[in-house]
Amino acid sequence: MKQSPPTPTPSPSPRRGLFAFWTGMQLWKQIFITLTLGLLFGVVLNQTGNADIAASIKPVGDLFIRGIKMLIVPLIFVSLVTGVASLQNLSTMGRLSAKTFGLYIGTTAVAITIGLALAALFKPGAGVVMGTAEAVAVKDAPSAVETILSLVPTNPVAAFAEANVLQIIVFAIFFGLAITLAGDAAKPVRAFFESAAEVIYKLTAIVIAFAPYGVFALMTWVAGTYGLEMLAPLAKVIAVVYLGCAIHAVLVYGGLIRFLARLNPVRYFQGSIEPVMVAFTSTSSSGTLPVTMMAAERNLGVSRSVSSFVLPLGATINMDGTAVYQGVCAVFIAQAYGIDLNSGQYLTIVLTATLASIGTAGVPGAGLIMLSLVLASVGLPLEGVAIIAGIDRILDMARTALNVAGDCAVSCLVARSEGELDQAVYDTAHVLKADDILGAEDAASAPVLAPPSRSAT
Repeated sequence: MKQSPPTPTPSPSPRRGLFAFWTGMQLWKQIFITLTLGLLFGVVLNQTGNADIAASIKPVGDLFIRGIKMLIVPLIFVSLVTGVASLQNLSTMGRLSAKTFGLYIGTTAVAITIGLALAALFKPGAGVVMGTAEAVAVKDAPSAVETILSLVPTNPVAAFAEANVLQIIVFAIFFGLAITLAGDAAKPVRAFFESAAEVIYKLTAIVIAFAPYGVFALMTWVAGTYGLEMLAPLAKVIAVVYLGCAIHAVLVYGGLIRFLARLNPVRYFQGSIEPVMVAFTSTSSSGTLPVTMMAAERNLGVSRSVSSFVLPLGATINMDGTAVYQGVCAVFIAQAYGIDLNSGQYLTIVLTATLASIGTAGVPGAGLIMLSLVLASVGLPLEGVAIIAGIDRILDMARTALNVAGDCAVSCLVARSEGELDQAVYDTAHVLKADDILGAEDAASAPVLAPPSRSAT
């Protein structure tokens, strides 16, 4: 019997093949490509006088940022409650707190020192004429007593409505501790929050899948709005701040990961690249928090009990990037006004900026408040803030990226010291892809944000 020839399999269309290639690409590569394209496209629009086109693209980025911000409050609350409730005893909580605060404050002091040293070496303010800059009105930082009292919410519902992150963290910690202390009676509540956490994590992963498009829109807007002409007069300040952030990331974070945690620093930088790039374009540590938590657990092997405690705190009190910025800008303003700083004033700047990072945590405009406090502490004119304000967005991108990189580093250090870091996950190059996140039929092979197994380290 004569057999009929086999029916040829239709080849996929070029459009389908390109889509499959794009969605099958690792998420960090997607973000890097769109960030670069957005930068180039924005510069072209600015140079050709089409900055209004860049502004019209910005709502796409704003939509992505709003989607992330939508997740911040529920993500912090449910993850922190489940994380604290999973702790075995209060001594564990005490150790986590001491290590986390110690690392955040210590690295901030080092960061401000690096900023001061680079500014003194490269002299970005030399030859700059400040002119008659208008004074900038900056509200006072809260006192120590006010800061402590403001941590405890008088109305938790109001704290949620106002997205007061520090108050939400405090309430979630006490709530989680109460679940632990209640024992068997609280098992249904514990199970509810564990299920709620899984739902929020899945929603977070879906929103993050759209990060490349939001990053492209935001980068296009920044490059199209500022252009090269606005950056040229203060290019030396920008270069020194970016150099300081790079040095702090490589030497301090990389060094701590290598010599304190005894982990491969290259894997740390690779695993944290996604939140760093999102932070660079969004300029919001809190807004990047969902991406940071995903990277810490999925890419770096940090357990959920550690990441849910360390990362929300870091998003509010870790200001290493801001500290580098404070050091450079303070010396820049002093040089521009012809004021020589002595060693005592340098030490005062280090102490003031370190303590201000705690006192201004969670306060709107914290960077501006910190800079004004630093300037006032050594008698520098506050009018200099007005000069920095013109390029603040560009500087904010670098300092936010460093802040988030620091959050990832501290979470790895704390998890490693507590035996809560999965070595196998850390050593494996992350493979998170957009189609893994959105493809529900393949969920078993892509456990997005699943808590990593414990290692014996």
